[in-house]
Amino acid sequence: MNQKSISHSKIFIACCMALTVTSMTFAIRAGILGQLSASFNFSDTELGWINSMAFLGFPIATVLGGLLYNSLGAKKLAIIAFVGHLIGLIMTIYAVGFWTLLVSTFCIGFANGAVEAACNPLVAETYSDKKTTMLNRFHVWFPGGIVIGALISKLFTDAGFSWQSQIAVMLVPTLIYGWMMFSLRFPEQSSVERSTGKNVKAVFSPLFLFMVFCMTLTATAELGTQQWIERILSASGASPMLILALITGLMALGRYFAGPLVQRLNPVGVLLSSAVVATIGIYTMSIVTGNMVYLAAALFAIGVTCFWPTMVGFIAEQIPESGAFGMSLIAGVGILGVSIWNPVIGNWIDSARQTALAQNLTGAQAELVAGQAALSNLMLFPMALVVLFTGLFFYTRSKKSTIG
Repeated sequence: MNQKSISHSKIFIACCMALTVTSMTFAIRAGILGQLSASFNFSDTELGWINSMAFLGFPIATVLGGLLYNSLGAKKLAIIAFVGHLIGLIMTIYAVGFWTLLVSTFCIGFANGAVEAACNPLVAETYSDKKTTMLNRFHVWFPGGIVIGALISKLFTDAGFSWQSQIAVMLVPTLIYGWMMFSLRFPEQSSVERSTGKNVKAVFSPLFLFMVFCMTLTATAELGTQQWIERILSASGASPMLILALITGLMALGRYFAGPLVQRLNPVGVLLSSAVVATIGIYTMSIVTGNMVYLAAALFAIGVTCFWPTMVGFIAEQIPESGAFGMSLIAGVGILGVSIWNPVIGNWIDSARQTALAQNLTGAQAELVAGQAALSNLMLFPMALVVLFTGLFFYTRSKKSTIG
């Protein structure tokens, strides 16, 4: 292996470590929602607002990072992400209530977005001859980190450790990737369009705007469901954190091997089939209990595996003139969609629980009904994508025929 390949590999590892921290924040936050509710007497709607701060900070960072990428570069953005993670995690550990958790969660979300803004275009530039393949392998570590975070959360919760200790665990990989980003020398690269003016113009194309809208739905179908897994499936007869580990473990495995498959097949066809399977998976989770939930969760995992990296890869390959800004914007708007829907999902659970209680259901029965009702609503997101991606499939096929 030559020196250039070694340098690229180290940068790729640093990016993967940063993304692992990002995904661990999603998993552990999902795992401690019940403890936060008990510690501070939060309603699910209040928990939804706290969750939404992570999904609000993310798009703000990706949009700003995408606009500043050409001038700041990936390394400075990665260091900003490190500082944001450090501040946000420490503030969360010492949070004393609703407002401090809002601020600390926003900082973590901003750091997560800065990781995406720095690393997506960096990976695409570093491996310009196989963008989609390496973006899929990079995004292995989003579900991979969720597996790690979910297992840590379950282990710590079962052992009686505090939610603060679960947050503190994330300081270790944060310090590791921060050290790597500071010490590595990033090579000069030029395969991504570096005119910010051209980048901005490209994102106003009809195709890009269509994909942005679709990204809000793919992100909510994937992350909205996962973020509420503990509250939605707590009374299902299966372990929510083991389900989350199962889902994200399958996603990590699928993404590792998906790159060549997506390159050989039509990416739009992959997105369409993913939407169909995701719909079936969420629907099945909404009607089964006990061990069958694990099978339903596996279907859901297969459905959402290729959503995120294929959407980003589609932009990188089909609208390359959008540059780093396009890749950052598509990710940011997707997370913004999740931010907007988070309080709504929390309200779905609260409302369904109240309806169940009014029908004289109590305890686990009421929680089961509330969770299943929320899943029935979440199923609407991939259902809409089936229609949208069907239209995109025929559009791209007709466009190829015209060119041919």
